[in-house]
Order: sequence, then C-alpha cells, then structure tokens
Amino acid sequence: MTATTTTTPASPGAPASKNAESALPTHAKVPSRIEGPRPTSGVPFGRLVHVELRKMLDTRAGRWLLIGIAAIIAIALTIMFFNEGGRHAFGEYLQATTMPMALILPVVGILAVTSEWSQRTGLVTFGLEPRRMRIAWAKLLSALVVGVGAFALALVLAALAHQAAITFRGIDGSWSIDGLVLVGAGGYVLLGIAQGVGFGMLFKNTPAAVVTYFVLPTAWSILGSMVSWLRDAAVWLDLNQTMQPLFEGSLTGQQWAHLGTSVAVWVVAPLAVGIWRLTRAEVK
Repeated sequence: MTATTTTTPASPGAPASKNAESALPTHAKVPSRIEGPRPTSGVPFGRLVHVELRKMLDTRAGRWLLIGIAAIIAIALTIMFFNEGGRHAFGEYLQATTMPMALILPVVGILAVTSEWSQRTGLVTFGLEPRRMRIAWAKLLSALVVGVGAFALALVLAALAHQAAITFRGIDGSWSIDGLVLVGAGGYVLLGIAQGVGFGMLFKNTPAAVVTYFVLPTAWSILGSMVSWLRDAAVWLDLNQTMQPLFEGSLTGQQWAHLGTSVAVWVVAPLAVGIWRLTRAEVK
C-alpha cells in the first residue's frame, strides 16, 4: 500500500507559518560602486618600515626591554663615575653604553618577528601585504634603524658621562678614540640586532630563538677556547673573537677575512634561511 502526500497551497490571505521559507527576491540588487580612484600600487615600503618600527618600540615587551637597557646603562655609568675618581677615557664610557645595547637589543629584533606567530598578528600583516619578501626586508631595515639610533644615543650618553667626570670630578679629559674602534662599536650593535632578526625568522618561536641566540654562540666560544682541535676553526667562526681586533683599532687583511667569515656564518646565513622560511611558512 502506497501513501500519497499532497501539499495544499496557502491562500493569499492566510498568515505565513513561522517555519515557512521566505520567497526569493525577483531581482537581485547589485552593490553600488565605491567612489574615488582605485589603488594602482601596493603598500609603500616606507609605511611598512614605519609600522615595523612601531611594532618594535610601541609594545609592552619592547618598552620594558628598552627600560631595562636604560637601567643597566645608568648603573654602569654611575659605577664608572665614582670608581677610581671617574678617571676613565671616553672609549671606556662608550664601551659601558654600547655593551648593554649590543646584548639586549637583539631580543627586540627577535620579538619583532616571532610576535607575528605567537600573537597571531601574521594574518593581518600578510593579509595587508601578501608579498612577504617586502615584510622581511622592512623588519630587517627597521631593526637596523633602531640599532643606528641606539648607537647614536650611546655616543651621546658616553660623552655626557665623560664630560660630567671632567666637570665634577676634576679629571683630565681623554676624548681621543680611533675611528676603527667607533666602527667596531657600531658594527657590534648593528650585527647583533641583525642576527636577532635572523634567528627570529629562522625559528618563528620566541623562547627557541632567544635561547639559541644566547646559548649557541656562547657555547661555541667556550668550546673553541677549551678544545684544542677547535681553536683553528674558532679563529674563523667565533664572532666575539673576530670582532676583538676592531675594538683594538687595528685589522690585518687576514683578520678582515676572519671577520667576514664569522659574519657570514652567524648573521648572513640565519637571515638568508630565515627569510626563505618566512616566505614559505603557513600563517595560522
């Protein structure tokens, strides 16, 4: 026996049921065109650099790192001002201001990259600018701008501290400093922050990048100084050892080769591999 179901059409005047589907519109309405000129180019590169600078400095983590650097520099300069009657050359004051920056500023560069994954801002960043290579170069350039500004500030603070020692402690000023030493101090800061950006791109994870940045070069320096068969390699690959002649103000041709090799291994290689990973990583 077969049951037959019939549907009775609703009369025009009958009230519509709550479960009844609404009738489709007879004519679809096309949205009106947005007035104004259409963009013919992508996001300007200068704007990308400006945004990355704000990400580095205008965040809670970046702000506290800068406060920590300022506190360490203030303590170091205060100790030097009262130690030995403040009788220190300008170069020694400069070393006291640049060392904290060279050690801690790379963490700011790491956070500028890893925050895209840890705080899930990558969806916005790479959605507004899909060309990831431009984002990578903007991050690197903004980090170098921060490094240049930090080194300029280190020069000013060192000069103020030395002049204060001359004025209030009555010491004889010693302002002479070799140009190569200035290059070494500035290069130490810039190479450090560029290396931090490279490790951030390479690992895309804040704890892994920070730990590797501090532990791996330090472990290599210790092994290179303790293990005899690694000493020859450490002469070429230990960045701390190859940078030392810069601070002494003299570099031979072979020492320049040592420095270039160590920079290629510890700075250029992480940046190259990190940029390659950044352009191919899945953003979630």
